[in-house]
Amino acid sequence: MKKIASAHQFTEQPLPTWRRAVLKVGSSLLAADGTGLDPDHVLRLARFVAASHAAGREVVIVSSGAVAAGRTLVLKQPGLGQAMAERQALAALGQVQMIGLWQRLFERPVAQVLLTHDDLRNRRRYLKARMTLLELLRVGALPIVNENDTVAVDELRLGDNDNLAAIVAALADADLLLIATDIDGLYTGNPRVDADAEPILELTGVSQESMDMAGGAGSTSGTGGMVTKLEAATKAANAGIETILFNGTNAETVRLLGEGRLRGTRLRSTKKRLAARKYWLRHVPLVPGAILIDEGAARALKAKGASLLPLGIVGALGEFARGDMVEIICCIEGGERRVGRGLTQYSAVDIRRIARRHTRDIDAVLGYHYGESVVHRDDMVTG
Repeated sequence: MKKIASAHQFTEQPLPTWRRAVLKVGSSLLAADGTGLDPDHVLRLARFVAASHAAGREVVIVSSGAVAAGRTLVLKQPGLGQAMAERQALAALGQVQMIGLWQRLFERPVAQVLLTHDDLRNRRRYLKARMTLLELLRVGALPIVNENDTVAVDELRLGDNDNLAAIVAALADADLLLIATDIDGLYTGNPRVDADAEPILELTGVSQESMDMAGGAGSTSGTGGMVTKLEAATKAANAGIETILFNGTNAETVRLLGEGRLRGTRLRSTKKRLAARKYWLRHVPLVPGAILIDEGAARALKAKGASLLPLGIVGALGEFARGDMVEIICCIEGGERRVGRGLTQYSAVDIRRIARRHTRDIDAVLGYHYGESVVHRDDMVTG
């Protein structure tokens, strides 16, 4: 059901409760005039992120702007950037400038993560990317994600970081997707040309009517408009994640976000985030092989929702790699019983070496470790 504000302006509403969010920042904020990076708008967003960190929340930033930043380094060639190879070269030049800008705005270390849709379509690469993001958050870094435009020809042609942000939100188990744009939110028409366009405060489910209202492309420096933002919201909703559209160029709007208040559009999800995550875990294809556990571990997994630790592991069947989805089987007298399935943090070879060991012994046995859990409870479904 849609709730439409009156008087052609967005009124305030509570921001959903969140612990981890993905913030998408487009070229319209980073490079408002299409040439070079302008820190004014992103400085306010950086303050919001820093305040969120201080409140114990986590943020992943999906940032555009590399091509615009690269263009300033080759000003003597004003036509550069029309051909695909030229845009890829500009992206390569601009990535350094973009990540440098973000680092200057934060005291904590920032980490550049470049992804292509191939990384997100391939199951093993998807899982590797997920583990990298979660580890960066664990050590207190701020991930700055962008498409790897330099090599990803298809993605550079699409130039769609809105949809990438939705995928990253699911990848990082985010509670909320925040899309900063240069317009106040979703309207019933294009407010720049339609004086009767009304703001939409809230939307549950994106229909064709909503897409029609979204209109065409956005600013000249960006490559996506409101349509791609609604596509992103649909992807996020399917993962149980709500999306917030807000004007990142409006200082008051950004300030209110830091106080837990929204002046923009809230796109709700009808699915529970955990249920969506568990559904995905149940349907990721299994690889041949299994982790064998004892009855005590099986009880802890099923009754207490615990993570699987090395001490309760008996061994491993088959050969599988870190990040694979494998079965978890309880060894009982006279046979075996399937307990569930999960994404393993360790390979079959590693599991055989650390089985029956305490978590504190992992590093001594392997010479490295990927965490205390062989399968974390958030990466597992039982039954």
